[in-house]
Amino acid sequence: MVWIYDAVRQNPSAGIRPSALSMKWAPADTEKGECRKIAVHNRTSERCARKEFVAADSNKSMLILIAGPYRSGTNDDPALMRKNVQDMESYALPIFRAGHTPIIGEWLALPLVDLAGSRKVGDEAFNEVFHPIAIRLLEKCDAVLRVGGPSTGADEMVGVGRSLGLKIYTALAEIPKVDLPR
Repeated sequence: MVWIYDAVRQNPSAGIRPSALSMKWAPADTEKGECRKIAVHNRTSERCARKEFVAADSNKSMLILIAGPYRSGTNDDPALMRKNVQDMESYALPIFRAGHTPIIGEWLALPLVDLAGSRKVGDEAFNEVFHPIAIRLLEKCDAVLRVGGPSTGADEMVGVGRSLGLKIYTALAEIPKVDLPR
């Protein structure tokens, strides 16, 4: 079930521009897997959000962001940061085999950080891209899988995911398997 919210069409006299709104979803009837839509002001978005509700017991494939430590505990050592990415990547194939599409923010962020001219982790070009691209990506996701140890950035992704109404998982076993046609 997909809803696209258009504040002006719903209430033209409200004087609210569609670009000033985004969607949040909340369960209306958890037993039936229904949802209700809630309009909220979103200063970071320039468009109305389109979100699809996926019931936990549905057979719908999800786009799942894998969020884990990247810099945390590495002292910005490139080898340790690569290891953190590999740790997150180790969850991608099981998610795929469960019928979903896995995505890791670093897959998008790191090439863009290079293109932005970053010379070292944490410089201005790095910070311009690294977390903002993951936050934009979350607007397209259905769920977040939080993995690994302590990480301010990964915890931020979980918080943003929650604010967008995404399903938050903390273990692979929590993610429902879906049967997809071959």
